[in-house]
Amino acid sequence: MFDHLGPAMRRALAATRASKPGDATRIIQEALAGTAAGRTDATALPPPSARQHRGLSNTFKAMRSGAAVAELRPSRQPESGGTAGLLRRSISTSSGARDYHLFVPAARRPTGLIVMLHGCKQHAEDFAMGTAMNAAAGEEGLLVAYPTQTRAANPSQCWNWFRPADQQRGAGEPHIIAEMTRALIAEHRLDGRIFVAGLSAGGAMAAVMAATYPDLYDAVGIHSGLAYGVADDVGSALGAMRGDLRPRRQHPSHTRVARQIVFHGNSDSTVVPANATALMNAARSAHGGGTVSTRRFTAGSRLVEHTAILDGSGIPQAEAWIIDGAGHYWSGGDPAGSYAKPAGPSASREMVRFFLRRPLQMP
Repeated sequence: MFDHLGPAMRRALAATRASKPGDATRIIQEALAGTAAGRTDATALPPPSARQHRGLSNTFKAMRSGAAVAELRPSRQPESGGTAGLLRRSISTSSGARDYHLFVPAARRPTGLIVMLHGCKQHAEDFAMGTAMNAAAGEEGLLVAYPTQTRAANPSQCWNWFRPADQQRGAGEPHIIAEMTRALIAEHRLDGRIFVAGLSAGGAMAAVMAATYPDLYDAVGIHSGLAYGVADDVGSALGAMRGDLRPRRQHPSHTRVARQIVFHGNSDSTVVPANATALMNAARSAHGGGTVSTRRFTAGSRLVEHTAILDGSGIPQAEAWIIDGAGHYWSGGDPAGSYAKPAGPSASREMVRFFLRRPLQMP
């Protein structure tokens, strides 16, 4: 997901090779803290990946072999094959403009919309490929929109979920995404069935959208993401990813609350699983309690702990899928895209099932 430390790591590598370990330590520490000495843009730095959390001594060993910088990048370059049906679009608003790609189901008139928010170092075609959401949504007649973050807004193309200016209704990136959503609703004359989902930084921004526009989105899917309000700057974002989940911003008060489904690997060390627990705790509080159902089963060769928060009619208002042994990637995805693996339950199909209020079919 994150590789913003590349330039700093290269500088630290040079210092290490020059037998200046003190300088190398300072460069890395400053980069992790988001200070000027190790930054590309201190207001837009994404948090580091799990590999960047290793002890400095191990990092220096890897750097000497030239491995550290390479390991910070995705395992392969994103591909655009298999996404020929995506239409290229753009939206311009008073808060800014973004390009987006749109999948339109061919067999039937669109009956709803899923807005998909990619993670850092991803883009629309890559994310569409990795999640395979077009196939899952197309079977149900759902449009899928993939807005792409710009490098001008964030050098690593992360959605700025942790900035107060981008955690508000009617401003910043939430306003851009909401206006894109409204434009598509009007264009296709949609009446409900509007959803938002994302991975990692995109999952965190999906939580922001659900919190700030619950009147617009019926449900939210958050994969390997974070809850609204757990960060208000780069430092607290890093802390939240590691499990420091003190609330930094009060959740907006609304009469309507979006339903949510959460996916998280229990071996994710980039965004630790405690974030999934925080999301479910927030959902239970927002929905006024409810009955909690927990069961374990195997899906896609992975053991899953599935938790549901049910309303008085037994309808899930929130679900969490904690996937045994899974790391920081889209579960049940296509490895032709970045940060996606086929093992585990299909997050895309289960999100669509949940969005449409259909019961869970036990494997």
